[in-house]
Amino acid sequence: MTDSIMNKAATMEIPINSNGDTGTLTEDDSLEQAAKLQWSLDEKDLQQVMVSGPNLNETSIVSGGYGGTAEGIIPTSSIKGSNMHHSSSSSSMTAEETTRGVAVEKLETVKKWGLNTYKCTKQMISERFGRGSRTVDLELEAQIEVLRDTKRKYENVLRLARALTNHFYNMVQTQHALGDTFADLSQKSPELRDEFGYNAETQKLLCKNGETLLGAINFFVSSINTLVNKTMEDTLMTIKMYENARLEYDAYRSDLEELSMGPRDAVAMARIESAQQQYQVQKEKYERLRSDVAIKLKFLEENKVKVMHKQLLLFHNAISAYFAGNQQQLEQTLKQFNVKLKPPGADKPSWLEEQ
Repeated sequence: MTDSIMNKAATMEIPINSNGDTGTLTEDDSLEQAAKLQWSLDEKDLQQVMVSGPNLNETSIVSGGYGGTAEGIIPTSSIKGSNMHHSSSSSSMTAEETTRGVAVEKLETVKKWGLNTYKCTKQMISERFGRGSRTVDLELEAQIEVLRDTKRKYENVLRLARALTNHFYNMVQTQHALGDTFADLSQKSPELRDEFGYNAETQKLLCKNGETLLGAINFFVSSINTLVNKTMEDTLMTIKMYENARLEYDAYRSDLEELSMGPRDAVAMARIESAQQQYQVQKEKYERLRSDVAIKLKFLEENKVKVMHKQLLLFHNAISAYFAGNQQQLEQTLKQFNVKLKPPGADKPSWLEEQ
């Protein structure tokens, strides 16, 4: 910048007078004007730098000393760009590796599931056509069949008890309406007031006893429903798991037997060893579930006898007391078995639930 200013000062026109001589400017005046010109140019350049500001992206790092060549200059923008590219590429590689690992794991799971399904289906078809052997525990199978037959019979008892509850509830409602009608007629028919009054009291008493009996029958139905649809169903779910484990166990056992009858080269021996390990795993699973089923069947039988003994005694005493007209014995029966009656209208939803 200083060189350009000095060149401009050197090429300035020097005024010449009419006689051909130079102007009468002294040496001091010439130097003062040159200094003023240089100061004005420097001030303009400084203002331009302050307004525009330095570009940090174009800042350079000089590797050599002062006055070195431009070969040692490394732009900082290239350093920043290379670091950002390296970090983004490494993060993308990590994401790709994670995705690839998840895909491989899912593929391996699907492969194992497909192989297991194929073996079990093959074993099931072989058993159905009588060409495959089947592991049978005769004692346990007999107990399972008894349980299924018992569940079907108890479901029938539950269905009939619910039907009895519905019919008896309708009868009680009819008795209640009939008692109200008799009571109304006894007020409006003076000549038959006593007769209508007797019948109204009788129907109200029957209605009250009927509601008490309904409480006993509802308790009976609730207990049978819990026994059939929860306790027995839980045991049957364990039995289903046991039967699936038995099928898998037989499938892997048959597979091991087929491999053992084949050649005994290195590849075959490796496959036999792998099949032996899988067979052992399935055998342990089968034996564990068989033990669980045996224990649950034992406890279910004990629980069934205990529950049904109580419920059948309640049902018998309540029905006998109701039809004998013994209100005191009916109420005593409910107290004996801790049956709590719901207040009238308890089954009706509240006004908030109806909204």
